[in-house]
Amino acid sequence: MEISVPESGYSRDEVINKLKSLDFPEITVSELGNGNISLRLPSLSDENYKKILEALPEAKEERFETIGPVIGEELKKKTQTAIALSLLAIMLYIAFAFRKLTYPAKPWQYGIAALVALFHDLIIPLGVFAALGKFYNVEITIPFVAALLTVLGYSISDTVVVYDRIRENYPKNKERSFYEVVEECLNQTIGRSITTNIAAVLTLVSIFFFGGETLKYFALAMIIGIISGSYSSIFIATPLLVIWSNPNIDKSKK
Repeated sequence: MEISVPESGYSRDEVINKLKSLDFPEITVSELGNGNISLRLPSLSDENYKKILEALPEAKEERFETIGPVIGEELKKKTQTAIALSLLAIMLYIAFAFRKLTYPAKPWQYGIAALVALFHDLIIPLGVFAALGKFYNVEITIPFVAALLTVLGYSISDTVVVYDRIRENYPKNKERSFYEVVEECLNQTIGRSITTNIAAVLTLVSIFFFGGETLKYFALAMIIGIISGSYSSIFIATPLLVIWSNPNIDKSKK
């Protein structure tokens, strides 16, 4: 429930104090970027709805939304479908883009290695928000789903940069081992990945602190996803590709 108050009206703390006297389940009161105040409750009966309006006579209701179990289940199914289709499309794109590289790693191996890294990038923010939901009643909403899908695109971009450098360098250095070429490619791209991601995270940190309540958790999900994506592109996707193409990599290195 979003309410607006006149300039001489209530602050967030005053709203909390006025609602404390009411017999409500746990309620979250937040100030929105436009000066309005947001009220979030696990459930709200018609009787309690009227009590809120009576407790805040100067407030004007701007928006009211109820998300029931049917809508919540529909959101969950659509999220799962969207993420699954995105992962499948990304894997197929990687396999197609690197179809000319057939040795020592097959094109589909590039796709699977990238997919494992992307799965890692989804699990980390989902785990963090599961903990936030458990202890701070943070909800998984449409902006969070949008953040996850954005993280997928951002993370795969990092991975493709490394893979593309491998595609350029390996045909020119076939006398060297695949391990050595990949190591050189990582050294060539790691600076670019780190600086680009730091710039993105700094922007998102600003949004998190100054962008208002509606963008706060979207920015947080993006920050967590970009950091985990930076790690996975360098330390999961590419090493997994090398190990998969040569299971005896430690012996060959010796």
